[in-house]
Amino acid sequence: MLQLPGAFLRLIRWPNLVFIFLTQALFYYFILLPGYGSRYGLNIPYGPLRPVVFYLLSSSSVLIAAAGYIINDYFDLNIDRVNKPDKLVVEKIIRRRWTIIWHWILSSLGVLLGFYVSWKLRNPIVGLGNMACVILLWFYSTTFKRKLLIGNIIISLLTAWVILVLYVCEFHVTNNADYLNILSRLFKYAIVYSGFAFIISLVREVIKDIEDMEGDARYGCRTMPIVWGVNVAKVFAATWLVVLTGAVIVIQFYALQSWQWLGATYCFLLLDLPLIWTLRKLYKAQTKAEYHLLSNVIKGIMLSGILSMIIIQIHL
Repeated sequence: MLQLPGAFLRLIRWPNLVFIFLTQALFYYFILLPGYGSRYGLNIPYGPLRPVVFYLLSSSSVLIAAAGYIINDYFDLNIDRVNKPDKLVVEKIIRRRWTIIWHWILSSLGVLLGFYVSWKLRNPIVGLGNMACVILLWFYSTTFKRKLLIGNIIISLLTAWVILVLYVCEFHVTNNADYLNILSRLFKYAIVYSGFAFIISLVREVIKDIEDMEGDARYGCRTMPIVWGVNVAKVFAATWLVVLTGAVIVIQFYALQSWQWLGATYCFLLLDLPLIWTLRKLYKAQTKAEYHLLSNVIKGIMLSGILSMIIIQIHL
């Protein structure tokens, strides 16, 4: 019984849930709120999310993500027995029947909170979007994860939604010029960070597929390294790493034009250099341990990218 709390936390991937909350909190406090900094004295009909509504929204995101991790492990039990036998929770500690029950409890709570936020904001997109996330996570775990590329794209889109949902919360039907100007300013930050999240997540998903080839192949998965080969999967991941590195360099160029030396230096040290290192190591990687290391390094790059919101806020 003493194992249950720790096992449940491993099942829901609590560090990843903390990362989701941190991402949304940083965007809320360092991008969204400062974006409305000039609203005082302006005749605009709407302001940013109230803190209480934000925390309800973030709770919805965390609950849905936790439910997604649970249902993924539920359907991946046989594959995980091959790929990561030492980390098994389902059946080994928590029975499958209870994992499916917890999935439905957490999913239901997440969807209900999402629709409550929609009702408070008079914005149906938020609730419908979060419900779509639950549906996509279910079909990802049952079907799409085993399909070529589509599963990777779904997870990457859901990762981007973690940021985009905060921007979507600001949608209101109005012709007010000041409000639309603020929304336009916020849009570019939402696109930059959600785009970053999408690409880096896509790269990591492909590298994880290479790492997990043994178990995936045994149970009929048709992931990219299985269907097209490891070399093609590596080229695919490397191409997106190059695209992401180029995009970061372009952002640095614009930052330097505005004399934003702190932001440019941050990007160079904590994004450019790690991305280039990852690209080099990916080319040489051969063993499961090397791919696992690359996956962890990419998580660190994701964290650096999200933390850059603190620097960006200074210049917003």
